[in-house]
Amino acid sequence: MKSTSFALALSASAMLSGAAAAADLGAVDTPIKLAVNEWTGQHVTTHIAGEMLKAAGYKVEYVSAGMMNQFQAIADGDIHATLEIWSSNVSDEYAKKVAEGTVEELGDLELDAKEGIAYPAHVAELCPGLPAWEALKACAPQFATAETLPQGRLVDYPADWGTPGADRMAGLDLPFKAVPAGSEAALIVELRAATERKTPLLITFWQPHWAMSAYDVKFVDLPAGEEACFTDPAWGPNPNAVNDCDFAPSRIFKAGWSGLAETWPAAHEILSSYTLAVEDQQPMMGAIDVDGGSVEEVVADWMAANEDKWRPVVDAALK
Repeated sequence: MKSTSFALALSASAMLSGAAAAADLGAVDTPIKLAVNEWTGQHVTTHIAGEMLKAAGYKVEYVSAGMMNQFQAIADGDIHATLEIWSSNVSDEYAKKVAEGTVEELGDLELDAKEGIAYPAHVAELCPGLPAWEALKACAPQFATAETLPQGRLVDYPADWGTPGADRMAGLDLPFKAVPAGSEAALIVELRAATERKTPLLITFWQPHWAMSAYDVKFVDLPAGEEACFTDPAWGPNPNAVNDCDFAPSRIFKAGWSGLAETWPAAHEILSSYTLAVEDQQPMMGAIDVDGGSVEEVVADWMAANEDKWRPVVDAALK
């Protein structure tokens, strides 16, 4: 999910919680393995957490893991925590593992996030009526390609992220075919090309992401996402389908192996207390994806320059 000045958002309640329940380090010789998923924002989130753990005295390893299929590895203790789960895009496997007690939720990351159907700002000139979703009915031919004719083309999330764009095209009975992007990078290529050429583009996208500002991306106004929309066909503008609404408000949270607290008590407190703000994560993503910095460089620079912003959470867990 996505320069120069950064700040970690540490909630007062989380800091007080850590101060009131300080813990031992535990098994410091055993590395704590953190899941690295498919998008840049998650890399930033995870590496900040990892550096905080290192500052506390832990060894940390970063393990590449698919967002949708990482939970079995966490349940088995092969991965010990994942730091950026989006409620709108989490697999059913997560709930099963929590219910069976092998995966533990570690609280909200507190990113103020949004997902939706989006377009570069210039597309409003090509499809009068946007951002109203109804405008897409008449404009669909503008978005058509050879592979989608006679329907318009929607560039959806990569296939292993789920099919939220396709679900909304079907739910709202819009004449668009959803084509999965190959990766986050492929989504950016689409945005860049459409912006430079002033061509039509409809895309499933999210914030925080540096591209939201770099390419002046706007969200389509969809009916508000409510629970009934996803379960009751009679709810919403299409009486014959579910998903005829916007994405449900995204809650972004953390989770870990059920043995985390027992094996590394202080690490459990640090990860549970850790939060991050959109206005801070998004520029870091730009420093990596636009300015060419590595995740390690960007996070290291931030940690060195902003110790007063993250050190209190570490110290609270160790007192």
